[in-house]
Amino acid sequence: MIPENTGPAAVIVLAAGAGTRMKSRTPKILHEIGGRSMVGHALLAARSIAPQQLAVVVRHERDLVAGHLADLDPSALIVDQDEVPGTGRAVEVALAALDAKEKIAGTVVVTYGDVPLLSGGLLADLVATHEREGNAVTVLTAVLDDATGYGRILRGADGTVTGIREHKDSTDEERLIREVNSGIYAFDAAVLREALGKVTTENVQGEKYLTDVLGLAREAGGRVAAVVTADRWQVEGANDRVQLAALGAELNRRTVEAWMRAGVTVVDPSTTWIDSSVTLDEDVRLLPNTQLHGSTTVARDAVVGPDTTLTDVEVGEGAAVIRTHGSGSVIGPRAAVGPFTYLRPGTVLGEKGKIGAFYETKNVTIGRGSKLSHLGYAGDAEIGEDTNIGCGNITANYDGEKKHRTVIGSGVRTGSNTVFVAPVTVGDGAYSGAGAVIRKDVPAGALALSIAAQRNTEGWVPANRPGSRSAELAQAAITNSSSTPASTEEGK
Repeated sequence: MIPENTGPAAVIVLAAGAGTRMKSRTPKILHEIGGRSMVGHALLAARSIAPQQLAVVVRHERDLVAGHLADLDPSALIVDQDEVPGTGRAVEVALAALDAKEKIAGTVVVTYGDVPLLSGGLLADLVATHEREGNAVTVLTAVLDDATGYGRILRGADGTVTGIREHKDSTDEERLIREVNSGIYAFDAAVLREALGKVTTENVQGEKYLTDVLGLAREAGGRVAAVVTADRWQVEGANDRVQLAALGAELNRRTVEAWMRAGVTVVDPSTTWIDSSVTLDEDVRLLPNTQLHGSTTVARDAVVGPDTTLTDVEVGEGAAVIRTHGSGSVIGPRAAVGPFTYLRPGTVLGEKGKIGAFYETKNVTIGRGSKLSHLGYAGDAEIGEDTNIGCGNITANYDGEKKHRTVIGSGVRTGSNTVFVAPVTVGDGAYSGAGAVIRKDVPAGALALSIAAQRNTEGWVPANRPGSRSAELAQAAITNSSSTPASTEEGK
């Protein structure tokens, strides 16, 4: 790991573009892949080389972007690009802002907010080569099978870079060149500062081009070189949603592969999605159609899936989570969840506990070994240890205006279709009968029943639902019953 602030003098991240091809109200660089915004990935790569200063140039949706950047990296310097267009001008205003206290000296790296797969390792190689060779400028390049649309790298006999030719300006011979410009550079700060002062907007686009710095650096006697990466994905940007999806799929492929190499079993990598921020232990097993997002962690020997989506969920050692949608929850060691379970935020399931089929939980703490096995809802509740909640139980926690809490002790056994009308407390070792409606506290060891005499109104269906299938069947059964003589001892 590089010690803090011992890397290049500065990294400048260009993030001012409108990204109109995204056709979105969300600024391009705020679109996410792998659970993180594109600019978030860019900042992570930039910080990994420990720059002494980090600046981000913004313009489009300035306040929205700046707010996001402040959340991601409060110490980053946010710089506003002015009315002069072009990457050269963006770098110029950033350099001026960085120079405000004292002119910086050394290496300045320029990268982009929409190149999410760029790694800190590749940036570190760029800086190391730049400084080792004493270059004025070092450009990061890639070799593509199809270089259409990219600026071509022109090299001299000694292998140094003599220029960058945009595709539209290239000759037929130059278009055969497959080495292309990524737009990512390492500059000597003094060379960059002097050259930018000479770059003009006298071109068809009326922009101040950063690529012009290379020619000016050579004219001044500086050496311009390149670092070639064989991994084109690291220099690919996302200009529309098609490219964004392709980058997202490639990032996920790399993430899943990395976890498999670290000891995680992924049964079907093609249907498994893992955010960059997820943490997995060795011997975790992920079954098909599993998605792990946010700060989710999964401990050793746990099995997740199939058909499971977890966001910000902690899964304990040896737990099993099947066909579950969960967020903001904790699943204890050797606990079992699912199938068809909905864990809402605040759910904490203790060791060896169970939340079973077609259950929804929210803001509930469930003690060690307790079971909520089927067809119920537990919200705003506390359940002790070794308690068994029967089928169809619910906590009625909302009175239409306020939420209320249910407390159920340890060793409790509840009958099917019990309703706890909160606020209510059930003591340790208590029981409830089937269909009980618990409106008052239940003492420890008590049996709570809701008893009402059953009343049968004979003949109600034929009389009140004439013509229905139910009425026809009922009438036939009544007629058959009345026409059958009662059995006697003699008739046996």
